[in-house]
Amino acid sequence: MNVEIQQKPALRAAGLRHIGAYNRINEAFGRLGDIAGRAGLFNHPGAAMIAIYYDDPESTPVDELRSAAAVVVAEKLQIPDGLTEHRLPAGRYACTTHVGPYERLGDTWSKLMGEWIPANNLRMAHGESYEVYLNDPSTTPKEELRTEICVPVE
Repeated sequence: MNVEIQQKPALRAAGLRHIGAYNRINEAFGRLGDIAGRAGLFNHPGAAMIAIYYDDPESTPVDELRSAAAVVVAEKLQIPDGLTEHRLPAGRYACTTHVGPYERLGDTWSKLMGEWIPANNLRMAHGESYEVYLNDPSTTPKEELRTEICVPVE
């Protein structure tokens, strides 16, 4: 597993909250695509689809897990009706890139959180973890999908 410690910038995003199993966030992404597409959010520089994860799935009941399907937006852009603003702080993150189907993202998360972070004497810092979708699943074969995973660390 190739992991880099990176200083990530603060991000502002427009998104939809999802409560429940993290692997069901795709339902929120479908609605997000409709709203953000109509509002033209994907046409701006720096726009990127992201998933934000607020809770530890090891210690939070599945039906209480909080996440958000979102698109990164510039400070000057107005958040369209139906979406809410989400902010990710700048900071130190352990980042790795998952290559392959979204259905196997959990395996990469498990290795990063359960193996790599502890083996490198790091701890998860307070704050949200997130995924950045680096290519378009509608035009990219599943085996070539690239997803950056970022976990705040101290």
